[in-house]
Amino acid sequence: MGLIFAGFLILGVFGDDYQTANIEATEFGDCYDYDSGPNPVPINCSFKILDQVLFFGFVLALIVAGIIALIKGIRGKWDNEVKPEDMVGPGGDKKPDNQ
Repeated sequence: MGLIFAGFLILGVFGDDYQTANIEATEFGDCYDYDSGPNPVPINCSFKILDQVLFFGFVLALIVAGIIALIKGIRGKWDNEVKPEDMVGPGGDKKPDNQ
């Protein structure tokens, strides 16, 4: 659940910086770097779009990893691998006959 939340949080906080590359490339054909100083510097759009794709790939990987962890947690066998002597609760006090 934490991975899914982290993915959406990162997307919400930092995602706005990566949306402009696609808009600049399709609408104007030129891309600019606004972080390098007071004046925008023209850059190659493919590098900016590559950064955007890598960012969204990272966020998507976080969200998918969270979903997989949730599914494995629900369907997992970790709760079935408890030794009978370690069980507590109803029926957990039954010991094997040889003890």
